[in-house]
Amino acid sequence: MDIFGIPIQAFAGQLLLGLVNGSFYAMLSLGLAVIFGLLGIVNFAHGALYMLGAYAAWIGMNSFGLNYWASLVVAPLVVGAIGVLIERTLLKRLYKIDPIYGLLLTFGLALIAEGVLREQFGVSGQQYPVPELLRGATNLGFMILPNYRGWIIFASLFVCLGTWFLIERTRLGAYLRAGTENPALVQAFGINVPVMVMLTYGAGAGLAGLAGVLAAPVIQVTPLMGSQLIIIVFAVVVIGGMGSILGSIVTGLALGLVEGLTKVFYPEASNIVVFVIMAIVLMVRPAGLFGKEK
Repeated sequence: MDIFGIPIQAFAGQLLLGLVNGSFYAMLSLGLAVIFGLLGIVNFAHGALYMLGAYAAWIGMNSFGLNYWASLVVAPLVVGAIGVLIERTLLKRLYKIDPIYGLLLTFGLALIAEGVLREQFGVSGQQYPVPELLRGATNLGFMILPNYRGWIIFASLFVCLGTWFLIERTRLGAYLRAGTENPALVQAFGINVPVMVMLTYGAGAGLAGLAGVLAAPVIQVTPLMGSQLIIIVFAVVVIGGMGSILGSIVTGLALGLVEGLTKVFYPEASNIVVFVIMAIVLMVRPAGLFGKEK
């Protein structure tokens, strides 16, 4: 059976690849959106935090014997702790000045992290094995689904929707949103706003670290893996709307699928289709698809 003259297996395979990529776009753009929406920081270190999550899993396996499932917990906590350290020592000094300084600082931190790991491990990629439980594939009839890629999609959706629910539908999320809009009022109710801001940045960093662990078995762990992805993720955030949690999730998944379809019908454009869409969206709706017009 063919779809538009393309065998259904090849068509479904590209859609699956697009959905897997979209899952990473959604998780990373979600972390960016949380940090920007709640703290107003354009966090250019997000790609480096994603890379550090993958390296934390790889080092944990080789140096401490941590398996994949333990790394899913430990690596995000480690990267989240690094995020807390960055926020407490550096970013907190920049909140009341032009946001460009935060962007430049986080960009510099990303370059430092990449340089240190390139010096330590070189630029060649490191292999991280797929966990035994998720090896193999499942025959869906119209295509063969690699089990690990199915896990990536499920885990990404679970984390993204859980984060959205926490921020948009719980009292804690209401405190977070109120604390960024009127910190003095929230402080008057006995809530420690600086600690809340610190933990928010740490949580956003932890999301990037978790995405890095999920990515480690399907790509080579390399110091360049974050810088190769972060530009696309920023485009996803701009298209969805800076600071929009739901926009980041929906746009990330959708653009992954669009990218996969483009590889089927016009492969030459697959590397630029996201940026073409971003340009069109900015011309029509500068605040993004889910952003609020000022």
